[in-house]
Amino acid sequence: MTAVTSRSVPPARTPAARPGRAGGSGYSSGVTPTAAERNRPRWRSEDPVPGWLGAIALAGLAFFLRRRHIGTPHQFSFDETYYAKDAWSLLHHGYVRTYVEDADKTILNGNLTGLFADTPSMVVHPEVGKWVIASGIEVFGMDPAGWRTASAVVGALMVLVMCRFVRRVTGSTVLGLVAGLLLSIDGLQLVLSRLALLDIFLAFFLLCGVHCVVADRQWLRDRLASERACSRWLSWWRPWLLVGGVAFGLACGTKWSGAYTLAAFGLLAWLWSAGARRAFGERRPLLRSVLLDGVPAFVALVGVALATYVASWTGWLMHAEAYEEAFSNTQYTSHGGGDPWPTASEPDAEGLGEVTQSLRSLWSYHQDVYTFHSHFLDDSTHIYQSKPSTWLVMGRPVGVDAQTDIQPGSQGCAAPSGSSCIRQILLIGNPVIWWGGCLAMFASVLLWIGARDWRHGVAVVGLASTWLPWFAFDDRPIFLFYAITCLPFVVLSVVLAMGHLIGSSDVPTPRRTFGVVVAGSYTVLALIAFAWFWPIWTDELLTKAEWDARIWFQRWI
Repeated sequence: MTAVTSRSVPPARTPAARPGRAGGSGYSSGVTPTAAERNRPRWRSEDPVPGWLGAIALAGLAFFLRRRHIGTPHQFSFDETYYAKDAWSLLHHGYVRTYVEDADKTILNGNLTGLFADTPSMVVHPEVGKWVIASGIEVFGMDPAGWRTASAVVGALMVLVMCRFVRRVTGSTVLGLVAGLLLSIDGLQLVLSRLALLDIFLAFFLLCGVHCVVADRQWLRDRLASERACSRWLSWWRPWLLVGGVAFGLACGTKWSGAYTLAAFGLLAWLWSAGARRAFGERRPLLRSVLLDGVPAFVALVGVALATYVASWTGWLMHAEAYEEAFSNTQYTSHGGGDPWPTASEPDAEGLGEVTQSLRSLWSYHQDVYTFHSHFLDDSTHIYQSKPSTWLVMGRPVGVDAQTDIQPGSQGCAAPSGSSCIRQILLIGNPVIWWGGCLAMFASVLLWIGARDWRHGVAVVGLASTWLPWFAFDDRPIFLFYAITCLPFVVLSVVLAMGHLIGSSDVPTPRRTFGVVVAGSYTVLALIAFAWFWPIWTDELLTKAEWDARIWFQRWI
């Protein structure tokens, strides 16, 4: 019994026959495949052991670098002052309470009593990221090392997922490991993995979600090529999309901006299904994909993401009465609120009615938070704010911490007489990775549109969905480190360019030699830049001259 008939899969349109456009990688095999080999998913054809061991080793190294001296500086750095205390309150009270004056100083002095009032705090970001921070606090304590450790763990896991994600997209274990290496030596990824901010969690969950969508693309094509799918009436069971929905829900539960990437890749997943049905010779593939793929994809991605997101507010919902008492009436005017909640004048409900009432209050709370983000911040300014148009070229980094004018002899400062030393943490990416990524992304746009290479489409859609929406909010303070969500797609574009330069043949040729030299030189330059900028990413002591050598532009100060 044959798995696929010649009528249902015309040989000229077998998905793996054209590596860039369908299922194969096009990078690692110079041997003409047989029909059976063409029908086998390319991403399964390599030994998984080296790939997994290499990815785990890279993640372990990344964790070591991120956990090293993570407790310094011993202070609340940048927005840690909000998220670390919010996490502590979630851990001990189940919801975020308002903290007392001088709470930061009290915590740093080791006193953890009497930190919070009984009233809830109007927090303007969802709670998932803060719950993750709370997990580190629970294990390691309420101090800088404790509230930053979860970020180090997630940053290292992000390297692991990046290796496997690019391995799945390209079919090349080597390119997957190179991608993980490049991600691990980027400054934004490193510094955010050493701080208790939300953006590293958002970037991780988004990467997981996109990885699941790509895996679903390959899973769907496997089903279309299998015997049980000859009728083309696939079941609604899309396991990878279900997992992706959870990941995207956690992303949105960290920051709302994750919804843009969810929408973009949900649409892309549907377009991929239509393309797969067309490639397998189905009639009216677009219409069939709407009915057979679009609806289950929407339920699995958006429906599961929404359920996950609402579930992440369980602590809020269990204490909804406290929020209703504090924020539901017109006396509340901070953060752009002030409109009364419909539940303000309602008596407390019981049973299922209480759940419904709490959900309606949560919706009103969301409206107040949206008002804060869309209107309340319009007239605000910040010394480190930047336009999204400058993010990809590292236009205006964020100074997280700086100790200036450290005199010779103090703290081991070896500066000459009349000069001084500096310690700094600067949120800025690895210029070699980002500037090279900008060039690679231009190539990705051309190859996605011109060559219809779906892999480059992942990079382009990923960058567009994580970067372009911020242009609508550039009249309020936004910061370069928001671009951490763009980084996996910039790196993907870079390694795809490497793959094209090296070529698909394993036979040594001048082109392959040239490609290996270019790709290897680029990676070495990125490693050199990583070592060069390490001191200003990790609060190391530098003389003023050494610091000046690393601040290449006036706008980096």
